[in-house]
Amino acid sequence: MLDQLLALREDIPRRYYITTSTVGLLVLFVGWCIITYGGLVSPIFLPTPTAIVEAAVKAIQDGSLWADTKASVYRIMVGWLISTLFALPIGLLMGNFKFFEALFEPPIDFIRYMPAVAFVPLSILWTGVGDTQKFVILFIGTFFQEVLMVADNVKHVPKEIINVSYTFGLSKWEVLTQVILPYAMPGIMDTLRITLGWAWTYLVVAELVAAKVGLGYSIMRAQRYLQTDKIILGILVIGILGLITDYSFKFASSVLFPWAKGGRST
Repeated sequence: MLDQLLALREDIPRRYYITTSTVGLLVLFVGWCIITYGGLVSPIFLPTPTAIVEAAVKAIQDGSLWADTKASVYRIMVGWLISTLFALPIGLLMGNFKFFEALFEPPIDFIRYMPAVAFVPLSILWTGVGDTQKFVILFIGTFFQEVLMVADNVKHVPKEIINVSYTFGLSKWEVLTQVILPYAMPGIMDTLRITLGWAWTYLVVAELVAAKVGLGYSIMRAQRYLQTDKIILGILVIGILGLITDYSFKFASSVLFPWAKGGRST
């Protein structure tokens, strides 16, 4: 049984997969309970699960949790969609034409190493303090990695398939749209899932300055008053929302591309 569970790159029975995942979460939760209820750390550093639940109930009752969640989901989705609208065509061109790779890759490689938080002052100067500024930060944090991953997806289409397509009389653009793109779509879908997850990690940065509502804003506001329970609540909500979007993409991929088993493990 142990050999089956530890087989290299092989599936394990679903019941064992679910059980192992559940045990991992339970161990983390039990450890949290032991540390906090046992008084091993001060509540100001790590509050108890009960304190988090009480903070959640209060935030639900006063409407702040819904308002913050709604604002953050809107910003994440718009910022990520803008990034994707640019990343998909540019990545497709970069992955198939050396001319576009030479044109776009050097500046993209240069900018992608710059921290998104460093652009916060500039984004405020460029766009003001509204939601557009948040979209800019989310775009900077997502686009430059996303476009390279899309280019990598299309580069993995076997050259043999492309050559066979030419022998059937397809033109260059027909090969691109009818062969390369459909073949690469499962990988591209996985890239979209991963980059949407990255966008969630930039939420606090995007809402760092001049925000009046949002999960990132609520975390920063709670930090000023040492309200650790509200900080952890905000982090947990972001994590839950991230998981929902992640598994939504996984489900969509399984429906749209049932033949594409696996994919990136990130």
